[in-house]
Amino acid sequence: MSDVIVVGAGAAGLSAARELVAAGKDVLVLEARDRVGGRLLNERLPGSDEVVEVGGQWLGPGQDRALALIAELGLKTFPTYDGGDKIAEFGSKLTRYSSRIPKISPLALIDIAQAQLRLDKDARRIPLDKPWEAPHAAELDRRTFAEWLDRRTCTRTGRAFFQLMTEAVWAADPGDMSALWAQFYIHSGGGLDSLLNTRGGAQQDRVVGGTQLIATTMADALEDRVRTGMPVSEIRWDPQRGSEAGALSATVVAAGKEFRAAHVVVAVPPPLVSRIRFTPPLPAVRSQLLQRLPMGWTIKVNVVYDEPFWRAKGLSGQANSISRSLGTVFDNTPPSGAPGVLVGFLEGRHVQTAARLSPADRRRLVLDDLAAYFGADARDAVGYIERDWAAEEYTGGCYGAFATPMTLTRFGPELRRPVGPLRWAGTETATRWAGYIDGAIESGRRVTAEILAETGP
Repeated sequence: MSDVIVVGAGAAGLSAARELVAAGKDVLVLEARDRVGGRLLNERLPGSDEVVEVGGQWLGPGQDRALALIAELGLKTFPTYDGGDKIAEFGSKLTRYSSRIPKISPLALIDIAQAQLRLDKDARRIPLDKPWEAPHAAELDRRTFAEWLDRRTCTRTGRAFFQLMTEAVWAADPGDMSALWAQFYIHSGGGLDSLLNTRGGAQQDRVVGGTQLIATTMADALEDRVRTGMPVSEIRWDPQRGSEAGALSATVVAAGKEFRAAHVVVAVPPPLVSRIRFTPPLPAVRSQLLQRLPMGWTIKVNVVYDEPFWRAKGLSGQANSISRSLGTVFDNTPPSGAPGVLVGFLEGRHVQTAARLSPADRRRLVLDDLAAYFGADARDAVGYIERDWAAEEYTGGCYGAFATPMTLTRFGPELRRPVGPLRWAGTETATRWAGYIDGAIESGRRVTAEILAETGP
């Protein structure tokens, strides 16, 4: 019997386990996969000792929990390559630019600027701990983010920019999510510029050796408290917790084995919670919430070259297009400078088409877009690594879950509300940097505080 069982060995679950062990609790972590890290995953580059991230990877200013944890674990960061010009395609013309903003028509630029100003202003009014209590929350939550944008933009280019922005930030279409959720998320991440920018923004830094090291280093310290290859199929819980601190409250069934604990921390993506059988069933309001939190969808592609050839051309490796399938691209070269790597994302409406292609045709599509951005050299790839996170059995999508219209105002209070001995972690439950590594760490520490407040150290 354990004090706490943690379901899921991603950043949230491992953060909770680490904090609980430090407080003297007996903890067991059960992970369905044969590895730890959840949505953090490294893959070795072909013919190299270097790795590249095929899952979550970036960190930036303001993500203080993640940066502090990285330092505690003895890991280091390095800046995302941001030197040289960027490439943008708005309409039918590719533009090379060195300023913060690409060259587009003055009318479109004014349209984007005024919409962003209004979006950031409205987002700051959303309470991070209770977005459903925001001014006009019901009105915002009834609308999709697409509807909000249509009312605030007046040019075709302006609407296309925010379509691209939504796909890049949420890996979803603005018509899929609640406008209230979008504004909460923007406030959670410190504003739209913070979410979109490289230098000074959420894409500023990477972890030397890849972000999965955050998870593997925590797991190594937890030693045999972490068990992989243990998919949880059932949680039997006692709705009437005993009054004695630490009283047995739950039995977790994983890989045909039963484990008992006083508390259970469920730290898996919201849609995956519904795959677990709960006895007795979860309250109806919790079940309804889970049905309204779908995952985004992205295929992340790392294309490998002998060297980062674009740097010699004075290019940063960053590119965006409102029309191409590979709408967002970054330089993902390891800190040693070789081999060269470009990372791109098939998201939103484009991923639905790309996922239906054969692997060879999808690779051809990606290389065609990279060649359009960076020239014919982009076709001379020596390696190609892709990861469809929607096809991952124990993930179901990426980057994270989002709320559909009328979810937050009807069921939002259930996001973090304990159910008997059950506690809910995961980046989607965070109040700051929801959807990011930092948000996952926040959620793990929150459930730790909840348990310790109830049981004592």
